[in-house]
Amino acid sequence: MTTLHTVFEKARSEKRAALVGYLPAGFPTAEGAVAAATAMVEAGCDVIEIGLPYSDPLMDGPTIQDAVHRALVNGTRIADVMRTVEGVAKTGAATLVMTYWNPVDRYGAERFARELASAGGVGTITPDLTPEEAGPWLEASASAGLDTVFLVAPSSTDARIEKVVACCTGFVYAASLMGVTGARESVSLAAEGLVKRTREHTSLPVCVGLGVGTGAQAAEVAAYADGVIVGSAFIRRLLDAPDEAAGLAAVRRLAGELATGVRG
Repeated sequence: MTTLHTVFEKARSEKRAALVGYLPAGFPTAEGAVAAATAMVEAGCDVIEIGLPYSDPLMDGPTIQDAVHRALVNGTRIADVMRTVEGVAKTGAATLVMTYWNPVDRYGAERFARELASAGGVGTITPDLTPEEAGPWLEASASAGLDTVFLVAPSSTDARIEKVVACCTGFVYAASLMGVTGARESVSLAAEGLVKRTREHTSLPVCVGLGVGTGAQAAEVAAYADGVIVGSAFIRRLLDAPDEAAGLAAVRRLAGELATGVRG
């Protein structure tokens, strides 16, 4: 199984940033999510985040909200998320679950961690779980051998960054801006400063997400970050496609463009 550590070591040895792609489970269909993620990996994604569809996505912009709503209408449940992880992990990419805390809490932290590890997942990103409340999840993750990823933002003080990175093991997720997800015309200027401040408190890789949607933007971020995270731009390709085959082709093209970008 590919670990986050080996992914970032490989990227570092190749003098490039890692490319991280996001898709929610169950979108456009259960099988379609695995197919799309597989296309992303084949075209150059090093890490795949599988989103756990949730009815109250605080951090997600309209594009991801649309995809998540469709996944929920399709009846996607946690068991389906685990099956998606299993399918994507078979590609050889390090596979994470990005989830809000409530579904994990209701399901049972130890049970969720155990089943995720069993499915081949390497860790989680938990955008709304704070360090102050993370104890049970850190313990469950450590027991299951999972990495934990938490978020820092441009508004984070140095003291807050220090507290957040102490909870991280796989990498640190640096949100490039104060706002929701979504591809934008330009990546926030605050991102580079946030990466620099975060590195003063940890030796873990720092990856930038929110706002990246083109190869040029990926190259810009890759110049100062260890990883580039892209979600909405992939989803938009699937939403705009006339059929699944066209969507897969569009996702593959975008992943190839982004992979070229992170290689400078």
